[in-house]
Amino acid sequence: MSKAAQKAKAQIVRLLIPAGKAAPTPPVGPALGARGVKSMDFCKEFNARTAAIEPGVPIPTLITVQPDRTFSFVTKTPPVSYFLKQTTGIEKGPAKPGHETLATISLKHVYEIAKIKGSDEQMKHLQLEAIARMIVGSARSLGIQVVP
Repeated sequence: MSKAAQKAKAQIVRLLIPAGKAAPTPPVGPALGARGVKSMDFCKEFNARTAAIEPGVPIPTLITVQPDRTFSFVTKTPPVSYFLKQTTGIEKGPAKPGHETLATISLKHVYEIAKIKGSDEQMKHLQLEAIARMIVGSARSLGIQVVP
């Protein structure tokens, strides 16, 4: 593939940005600036789109940068670890995952998180039970015990 053909392809940038708090500072500014996108334009649009979400909630964002320096972006639901930490009130995971239990969470909470994550595009084809199993695995690695 020639260099011109490689440049003509759209680039995808993945970032985890706090809702309503996008600013042209790192990580947003350098990631988009390196691809020739005006980061201020992205920040204004992102903050407007995430205005309904509680400020500061981490939002995984996929930004597609076209060769003509235009961009489009897709926002997803916050990471499972964020929901688990919010529900249990823990700050961070254990030093030795699998050996320490920091908190417990009910299966009802796991299914509530699964319903929220089920609305993501990459999770739509999965059953709620499969998503819940993934969440239980994440909970285990964060030192959270799931109780029925």
